[in-house]
Amino acid sequence: MVLKPEPTAPFHSVRYVLRVLETVSRHSGGVTAARIASESGLPAGHLAPLLAMLRREGYVEQAADGAYVIGDSLTLLGSGADRAQVLETRLQDTLAELRDAIGAAIYVSRYVDGEIRITQVSEGPLTPAVNEYVDFRTTAHASAIGKCLMTQLDHGSRKEHLARHKIARFTSRTITSERLLLSRLDGHPPTVPVLDLQEYAVGTVCAAVPLTAGSAVGCLALSLPLEHAHRLRAAAETLNRRAAPVALALTI
Repeated sequence: MVLKPEPTAPFHSVRYVLRVLETVSRHSGGVTAARIASESGLPAGHLAPLLAMLRREGYVEQAADGAYVIGDSLTLLGSGADRAQVLETRLQDTLAELRDAIGAAIYVSRYVDGEIRITQVSEGPLTPAVNEYVDFRTTAHASAIGKCLMTQLDHGSRKEHLARHKIARFTSRTITSERLLLSRLDGHPPTVPVLDLQEYAVGTVCAAVPLTAGSAVGCLALSLPLEHAHRLRAAAETLNRRAAPVALALTI
């Protein structure tokens, strides 16, 4: 199977999304797109898709006169003691929608205290999660999640991680040369999804994209059985385009 990663359309930075939400929140009576663009500093070409995404996710609503106001999703997040539960429910709903849209198991992972942590998984009968036959914390060199997280670390942090979790061969496709791995990580463009083509597990392919949520190192990933490998590139592009709502749910 020959499959090379290709650049996808960059997903929206959460920083820009928060700028838009702050602007809408300041205008309780509603604010036009032109005013949002002026106050947030975002060009119209970037603002239009952001507003469309925020409307779809329920964070803003558009009144009859075309002005934007805060939506129910944003209002619920300020509901005091229930905020944590609202956030968790919102995130799980977002992941489930993404899972069904792509037709793949979906994962959210963070790099915390020097370790890989998969914090959320959305799977179903037709989209089973990868069998974790080797602890994911030790698979940074072989998994899409691990490689994606490491692309967000500096060179020294990558070396330190690999010193604690020695490179091991899981399949015939696993990269076992630290020098080759580091070289590929150094040269990986941030807008290109990271792939795992049966490097962690035979019969499974995966893709991961970074989640830009403040200074946290995180990623959004998917897995497919090998018989669906022909869908991987399109699935990775969709994952990249729709990463913003997931990052937003993690940030607000």
